[in-house]
Parts: sequence; C-alpha cells; structure tokens
Amino acid sequence: MKQLIHKIVSLSMAIVVLFSTMSFTIDMHFCGDTLMDTAIFQQVKTCGMDMENPLTEGCSVTKKNCCSDEQVVVDGQDELQLHAEQITLEQQVFIASFVYSYINLFESVDKKKTSFEAYKPPLVAKEIFKLDETYLI
Repeated sequence: MKQLIHKIVSLSMAIVVLFSTMSFTIDMHFCGDTLMDTAIFQQVKTCGMDMENPLTEGCSVTKKNCCSDEQVVVDGQDELQLHAEQITLEQQVFIASFVYSYINLFESVDKKKTSFEAYKPPLVAKEIFKLDETYLI
C-alpha cells in the first residue's frame, strides 16, 4: 500500500513539473469584433477578408483592414530551483510546522502486549443455552 501511494505521489509531482514548465501560444483571428478562429499549436485560419496591397502605385486611397490577429503567450517557469534566501522567516516557520504535523499523522501505532493473552479463559460451570433451552438451528 505504501509503495502504491509513493508511486501515485511521484507521478503527480512529475505531471505538475511538466505542466508548470510547459509554455504555449494561443493565436486568435478576429474579423471585425467577431472571433473567427483560434489555434494553439498551429497557424490560425483566416476568414479570407484580408486586404491586399493595391495594384496601382499611384492609388492613395486605402481602406482600413477589418481583420486582426491576436496572440496570447503563456510562458512556463524557466527556473525550477527556489533559493532559500527568497523564503521569508514566516514561510520557513509555516513549512517546518506543516511538515512536522504531516509526518506525525502517519506514525505507526505500537502494539501493546496485554496481560490477559497469556491466561486461558475460565471454564464454563453451567451451559446457559441448555438451562434456557435456546438452540440455534
């Protein structure tokens, strides 16, 4: 049982480290104010309404593009070691008291040897079920 709990805890810690260090990007394509497409690990698909450069060089009239692309970057943790200088005294006291109380939860109970285990039970003087005439069938 203890090995199973140890394996579960170590697997969950590995998953926490994996997800805390993973970084990814979310791409979003808006056409006006409407969200048209989102993508996490690939390029976002456009709606086809993108404005291209005008064909004539002398044209000075340009229209504002109604489409826009946004990118949300979620950065993972780069440094996994926490230095002891960064922990305040109150945090150190909390960590020490938490670890002490958590370890004491799982102390094994000592089996006390009772004194009556060495003695035989007393002999029965009368059989009560015969006196009351009650029998289990």
